[in-house]
Amino acid sequence: MTGAIRDAKPTGRFRRFLDKLSSSEEDLRSAELREDAVVNNCTRISDCDDRQVVRVTGTLRTVTLRPRAGVPTLEAELFDGSAALDVVWLGRRAIAGIEPGRKLIAWGRVSTSRGRPVMFNPKYELRPLGQE
Repeated sequence: MTGAIRDAKPTGRFRRFLDKLSSSEEDLRSAELREDAVVNNCTRISDCDDRQVVRVTGTLRTVTLRPRAGVPTLEAELFDGSAALDVVWLGRRAIAGIEPGRKLIAWGRVSTSRGRPVMFNPKYELRPLGQE
């Protein structure tokens, strides 16, 4: 019986402390982003299906200006700790506040382009600075 007690993992604050010490910085950020999705009642990007209307949240990794068929297009990669989603605003060269490292919530219809999930012209909410 004492062997079973020794084999059990510690729980509570001590266990979380040990987990943080043994985790990489990227793992910690991913876990924090996944928790953010639950708090904001959002779907994890990895769980999004093609043609599904969803609400997702995460951090913008990259923001680029890339024309599509001669139309200016602002593209950003949103990462939520589970997967990445391309967010595309057609006809826009820039949007105030849309920059790498910024957290946001976006909602709209997800489609698949070149094997990656994409959301065109989503409604979005920028998360206040200082909550990162």
